[in-house]
Amino acid sequence: MRGKKRKEQSEYFFDYSLLFIVLFLLGFGLVMIYSASAYEAFQSFQDEAHYLKRQLIAVIIGLIMMIAVANIPYHFWERFYMVGYLIAMALVPLVLTPLGVESHGARRWIEIPGIGMNLQPAEVAKLAMILFLATMVCKMGKSVRTMKGFLLMVAMPMPIALEVYLITSNLSSAIIILGISVLMVFVASPDYKKFIIMALIVLALAALVVYMVVSGSDLFAFRGSRIRGWLDPESDPTDTTFQTLQGLYAIGSGGIWGKGLGQSMQKLNFLPEAQNDMIFSIICEELGLFGAIAIILMFIMLLWRMMVIANNAPDLFGAMLVVGVMGHIAIQAVLNIAVVTNTIPNTGISLPFISYGGSSVMFLLVEIGLVLSVARRIQLKEL
Repeated sequence: MRGKKRKEQSEYFFDYSLLFIVLFLLGFGLVMIYSASAYEAFQSFQDEAHYLKRQLIAVIIGLIMMIAVANIPYHFWERFYMVGYLIAMALVPLVLTPLGVESHGARRWIEIPGIGMNLQPAEVAKLAMILFLATMVCKMGKSVRTMKGFLLMVAMPMPIALEVYLITSNLSSAIIILGISVLMVFVASPDYKKFIIMALIVLALAALVVYMVVSGSDLFAFRGSRIRGWLDPESDPTDTTFQTLQGLYAIGSGGIWGKGLGQSMQKLNFLPEAQNDMIFSIICEELGLFGAIAIILMFIMLLWRMMVIANNAPDLFGAMLVVGVMGHIAIQAVLNIAVVTNTIPNTGISLPFISYGGSSVMFLLVEIGLVLSVARRIQLKEL
């Protein structure tokens, strides 16, 4: 009898849950960008949908890039790890050239000639660092668990992080780059002692900085005023802490259920960057605590789906890519919400997939494409 031998059947996995969550966040982000920016956009450009249109173009381009990357085997990108690192290093100084674009007192973008769009080199650096470290972990193998390997892995992101901070004064992006790196190294070398010591050193340095600022030291200048404003939000309500206070007013006035979509008062020229860094405040004001918790839960579900993919990835390189993307989204979302709620000092950082910003959403979607590419190579076997 021929049918007694079981044949192994296999099919490839596609994470529709992950895709749905990303599409939901993108759609929700477009709605909230229009709601938060319509008043200011009409005043500045005589077009209520100005910011919405620009973000929609970036989302469409990002989705096309995501689909393309998702259909390319993720090992294809492994050979470009050093090229990506060098490109990221080279792009950051371009903000100081005539191609550099200044906005709201910060010079963090470069103009892409011919298409009327700007590129933020810090976003390229985040993606390049994920690819670079994922490849290096695989190349170093077990040596990554030695002290020499550990120090090398922690040191490699430093040049790009310092470039981003010193040239563009973008502390939040520098922190995210370092955070992604530390998380990936931790997963590759889960030696808790090293990371506990590192965390204690960072906390001690942070406490020292706060103490020096409180003591009246002018060593940290602008950053010092941000720290003082964080400790006492009402200390300078017309300047340094104005944005923080207006954001807190928005959160407090929303209550549990919110004022209703489109009914925010703080977006009427009271809250700076309402459609960008502070969009979570508008979500709280219009949709209340219920809406805020719903969005946080969506991010948690997104991270959980990525964790499932990383745990089932076909190889170490795929797993490290997913861990890097997961770390990027988690760190950025946590920092944004922490800034808006005044849990940490104010620093400009966007909410992934929701805040206005073309470079951010496009490169986040490229990263999601990498995750989907890894997921597609997971085999579901049935014996």
